[in-house]
Amino acid sequence: MSQVIFVLEDDLDISRLVQYHLEASGFAVKPFAAIGNIVAEAERQPPALFLLDIMVPGGDGLDLCRRLRQNPTLSIVPIIFLTARAAENDRVHGLELGADDYITKPFATRELVARVKAVLRRFERPSTPSMVKFDHIEIDANAMQLRVHGELVTTTATEFRLLDYLARHPGRVFSRDHLLDAVWGDARFVTPRSVDVYVRRIREKIEEDAETPRFLKTMRGAGYRFEIPKTAQILPAQTLPA
Repeated sequence: MSQVIFVLEDDLDISRLVQYHLEASGFAVKPFAAIGNIVAEAERQPPALFLLDIMVPGGDGLDLCRRLRQNPTLSIVPIIFLTARAAENDRVHGLELGADDYITKPFATRELVARVKAVLRRFERPSTPSMVKFDHIEIDANAMQLRVHGELVTTTATEFRLLDYLARHPGRVFSRDHLLDAVWGDARFVTPRSVDVYVRRIREKIEEDAETPRFLKTMRGAGYRFEIPKTAQILPAQTLPA
């Protein structure tokens, strides 16, 4: 079965262009010209990915992103913005709302397809899943779930991959460029400032006080370091319950 991508784009020519190239790459596409019933449709058939314009009839793509991230059924589905709003502040705001990527118009269709594939790769489960447990935090790579004080906390696929990577290398200092290579791979369009956005979002979810973090610390001029107690448990895949 082809992975289904929901495309929200009110410009018919752009919508047809995007649909043609995604379908040529093996995806199934469901186009929407307005926000309308896109959430209800997604709840009936969750897509593999949302590709959202921002300025569309009947609403705002940014507000739709916020709604999707708050929806228990759809919160984990990757989101890419495809928009003419090209300012860096717009990009950062989109990432802060929970988007996994932000593509500006005009765009090259080959790059668009490559970036869709890159985001979907980030959503894939790790080949050797395990669980990291410390204090009030559980990071379950097998289910791609984060629990804080026993409560399930929603993360995007990119947030989870970054958190999981840092937690599995406690005590090491990673530069932003290293984290870009490790988590985003060949997605060279992502900037070091994007890493800062994701770090801030992770802190808000795992730290008691995001302004004075215990775990995810900034090393001025160097990057980030994840600190966890020596009593932390890292359980390999074979010890996890089926």
